[in-house]
Amino acid sequence: MEELRYFLKDRVRQTVDFTRTDQALGLPPPPLEKPLPDGTTPIPLPLPEAWTAVADLPVMAAIARRRSHRRFAQRPLSLEELAFLLWATQGIRAVGEGAAFRTVPSAGCRHPFETYLAVFGVAGLERGLYRYLPLEHALLRLEEPDELERRTIDAALGQPFAARGAVTFLWTALPARTEWRYGNASVKVIALDAGHVCQNLYLACEAVGAGTCAIAAYDQDRADELVGVDGVDEFVVYMAPVGKV
Repeated sequence: MEELRYFLKDRVRQTVDFTRTDQALGLPPPPLEKPLPDGTTPIPLPLPEAWTAVADLPVMAAIARRRSHRRFAQRPLSLEELAFLLWATQGIRAVGEGAAFRTVPSAGCRHPFETYLAVFGVAGLERGLYRYLPLEHALLRLEEPDELERRTIDAALGQPFAARGAVTFLWTALPARTEWRYGNASVKVIALDAGHVCQNLYLACEAVGAGTCAIAAYDQDRADELVGVDGVDEFVVYMAPVGKV
């Protein structure tokens, strides 16, 4: 137990030679997002100026109303609402040299996550798997796996509500983005960063009449297989179904 608790502490930082990180050695940072496969066409998402379905909700009200929801109404999300939720969790405010300033904090502005979506009921989108492209504020359609609901539930260790909403968010980590700056001290801050992202999802859901429930208990191999990542350089770290409530 003590060995596992080590990763909740910050003593590891004292063991890292920060003069030997990839950043210190002058190596270029990893890309801000995974590249688009050749021949693919992103699906553009509505931009903030087109968001009419997003309530002007005070922060105090959103925080007071925030709770986990495991039961969802069988109503679809609009594409506009999904666009807002994606922007609220990984949207980009500005791009600098080798860094993107987003709507959530991240250690060293490294933002190690990719956002995948299992879409079950979003108006204007076909069912299937998608990846969010924050630089373009667009979606990349991946595929529609057979038995998407069952595979999503299996990935969530049999928790049925994981596939009962309109869309399930699955965040993967690409540790190299953070390791470029922090080396072995990256583990803790990547975990902290994931919490920032999901809390923004909770609060943003309140503005569109939706709810979510964070899922940290999942089958690693099945979750990685579902979104098509290698489980080594990229792997699922968090899940959250979203639906109308």
